Amino acid sequence: MSESIEEYLASLPHGMGGLNEKLGVELVEVSPERIVATMPVEGNTQPYGLLHGGASIALAESLGSIGSAIHAHPDRVAVGVDINATHHRSATSGTVTGTATPAHLGRTSATWEIVVTDERGKRLCTSRITCALVPKEKVGM
Repeated sequence: MSESIEEYLASLPHGMGGLNEKLGVELVEVSPERIVATMPVEGNTQPYGLLHGGASIALAESLGSIGSAIHAHPDRVAVGVDINATHHRSATSGTVTGTATPAHLGRTSATWEIVVTDERGKRLCTSRITCALVPKEKVGM
């Protein structure tokens, strides 16, 4: 990547996207080998006051997609094709942290594992996302 990761992320037309802003996702660390972000539990709960599983999955998808996009840049774009998640325990307050690490970085696909933990380091969710790496001209870029 000829430009810095920070410059690349800043050049994205919609930044981190509206959903991440609503969820309160904040990037903490970004490198080709590891993407880390935090998200508050407050405002991202389901009716019982627990962290919404969909919020954990949205956090995971964002991190895996960012990692895939960095790997694909500059000739390709990352398009999510599969995501799954297992919810291990709940959180009712505080901040959760998502950490994404690559499981596979290929020419046409990238797969990332994302672990979401609470403030005590307890695993709340394990997710895996696979992105297709598509030539830019095929998506009109």
